Amino acid sequence: MDQILELLDDHMYVVVVSLVGLILLASSLIKAVTSIFTTGAREKSRREIAAYIAEGSITPEQGERLLRADVSSQSRPRA
Repeated sequence: MDQILELLDDHMYVVVVSLVGLILLASSLIKAVTSIFTTGAREKSRREIAAYIAEGSITPEQGERLLRADVSSQSRPRA
């Protein structure tokens, strides 16, 4: 056990840099997966609105307003 602590003490810089790199990698992976799911959901909504317009359930003007409402939700600042 003392050998492990001694080894960590000698290479603390490598351990810290590795942990920071791992955290950055994990956060970028989470952001990418979130973006994939968000884009998929947005495209599905656009297809559904187009289908409602095609079947006559809503007018093209109503569909355009719905699509514009979706675009305006993207413009809000992200954390």
